[in-house]
Amino acid sequence: MTSEALDGQVDLMRRALTLAGKGLYTTSPNPRVGCVIVQSGQIVGEGWHERAGEPHAEVYALRQAGARAQGATAYVTLEPCSHTGRTPPCADALIAAGVARVVVAMEDPNPLVAGQGVARLRHAGIVVETGVCAVEAASLNPGFIQRMTRGRPWVRAKIAMSLDGRTALGNGISQWITGEAARAEGHRWRARSCAVATGAGTVAKDDPALTVRAVETSRQPQRLVLDPRLETPLTARLLGEGGVTWLFCAHSPQPEQVAIYASRGARVVSLPSAEGRVDLGALVTEWGRIGLNEVLVEGGRRLTGALVEAGLVDEFIIFVAPTLLGEGAMGAVQWSFPLVSLAQQKRLHIEEWRAMGGDWMIRARPLAEGE
Repeated sequence: MTSEALDGQVDLMRRALTLAGKGLYTTSPNPRVGCVIVQSGQIVGEGWHERAGEPHAEVYALRQAGARAQGATAYVTLEPCSHTGRTPPCADALIAAGVARVVVAMEDPNPLVAGQGVARLRHAGIVVETGVCAVEAASLNPGFIQRMTRGRPWVRAKIAMSLDGRTALGNGISQWITGEAARAEGHRWRARSCAVATGAGTVAKDDPALTVRAVETSRQPQRLVLDPRLETPLTARLLGEGGVTWLFCAHSPQPEQVAIYASRGARVVSLPSAEGRVDLGALVTEWGRIGLNEVLVEGGRRLTGALVEAGLVDEFIIFVAPTLLGEGAMGAVQWSFPLVSLAQQKRLHIEEWRAMGGDWMIRARPLAEGE
């Protein structure tokens, strides 16, 4: 293949990735997928998966292409499915439409597909190429990939702090350290998440709604509360927002208590650890079991610290305001024990940093040992 032809493939796949991004806020728990159909060098059909239970990207693109799909090339950001779920197999739809060639960005990590979609297409005589823009395709669905391969979601910890690493005054006041632009960006991260998690202490102190308000979205994330003693007030705002709120406790609650919370739209799950706390490993596994791809943690320094120590944070979204709060203010992360050596520090790799109004946003991931 000439470099010119390869560049054309990349451009068309990037168009499909752009389409997939239109489902950023809505496809949960499904992956974000885009499709472009090309006939004689011209795009004749485009589509993206919009929400679970509705047609997949390939179906929308084929509908738009109509008869022009015969002999065409389809560019798809994720391997076409080969099984019947809430919708029929997309591989079969491409075969029925007479597509001659399919270019796939990445294999579907779902064990129900995992190469079978590509195999079905090839068995039908369709030429299949894979790996075009694979890295970009994977970055669009980190949570779906992790849930399919590791049984747990992609966990992000959001922190809003001063330049000297403080998240609240000594009396707990924290609204607002960062400015309006940073707060709106925080809501965009909420909107793309399947759920927003916090601790019972934050619920008691701030009474957050944990809803998306600063950006337009047709889907609200679920709410997750780590509440070891099951003390979330029945008047808490997050119980009155519709949808589902999950309360994770560390003991066996009484049936009547569970029933009362259920009447407020909350589901109670007991995940006790040997220390009488919520078992964090079991917690993220439960998050994967209930179908969560991406979870945004907006908790206090103790919850953030515990998740970091347990190795359960995959990414940090940190907003830094050009202000100083001083020695008596609260830090961003609290360990279960003080560090006594710099060898114990948790090192991060900065993936992205940019101005956000008068503040800065840093997106970083923890470095594995030896990186």
